Amino acid sequence: MTENPYIKQFPDLMAGKTVLYVHGFASSGQSGTVKRLREVMPQAKVVAPDIPVHPEEAIALLHEVCRQEKPDLIIGTSMGGMYAEQLRGYDRICVNPALEMGETMRAHGMTGTQQFQNPRLDGVQEFYVDKTLIKEYRVQSEHRFEGVTDEDRRRVYGLFGDEDTTVDTYDLFHSVYPMALHFHGEHRMNDQSFMHSVVPVIRWIDDRQERRERPLIYIGVETLMDSYRKPVSSMMKAVRLLIEQYQVYFVGEKESAVGQWLAEYVNVPAWHHTIYTYRRDLLYGDYLIQGFGYTGQGSDDTMATLLEYGSDTFKTWEDIIEYFSHLGGQ
Repeated sequence: MTENPYIKQFPDLMAGKTVLYVHGFASSGQSGTVKRLREVMPQAKVVAPDIPVHPEEAIALLHEVCRQEKPDLIIGTSMGGMYAEQLRGYDRICVNPALEMGETMRAHGMTGTQQFQNPRLDGVQEFYVDKTLIKEYRVQSEHRFEGVTDEDRRRVYGLFGDEDTTVDTYDLFHSVYPMALHFHGEHRMNDQSFMHSVVPVIRWIDDRQERRERPLIYIGVETLMDSYRKPVSSMMKAVRLLIEQYQVYFVGEKESAVGQWLAEYVNVPAWHHTIYTYRRDLLYGDYLIQGFGYTGQGSDDTMATLLEYGSDTFKTWEDIIEYFSHLGGQ
């Protein structure tokens, strides 16, 4: 078992599948993100080559790796996100993709002698960036979105840190790909942002590939916040645990206020998993968690097993966590 308190292993996640990771600028296949991927998905094959410095060599290598490995999922970060976007025909997650890499290098003064941040298999520790190399990246960047199909648009996610001060290509990405979302984090992901933002998206992709249908849980937003609209105790702990085994949707009535609150406090797990309705009795699913005393229309006539948060049985989210811990995902 992993000793990292933030990282959790999911042996079934992408089990028996191949994941290609494309690292960022001045990094290598020995980066911390690769270690996270292998810890979280111990039954998946994680392929992470050292990317050549010159873009033409890099994209050629990646096409060859794809031809040989036939990855079930490609994940690219920063510069690697730029390359991942250009690898058509695969499920992909582009994290803070540097879609204008040449301009990013120019704007941040990435010139002169550069040190690789992680060891590389060839033992090379540094490289040199001049105007010619920046131009090569600018030319490679211009190949973004070439030949994008409707299928690609359904298979590519873009994750963008809301505190990223290095790259901001959300609008550019979203102009082509509809599945673009913000996560709480910076340009470099830490363990917490990785687990809370990337792992749920990997799970969505894995479920779709396997045509896996999980039991449905609906959570009324009134159970998540106190009278000051702050998150109640253990709410986020419960969400993290429930999304591991269930398909979780959040239910509210007023779209703008609820959507903003969920984006702030629940973030990625609530993206495209929020329902706005005054008729919870029409929700078809397995479980409905709503506030004790909730008086919305049809609140007493649900088709799902009702758990009333705040009642004697489920006074806290810890009580709800204990209840589901005994069900084993059923």
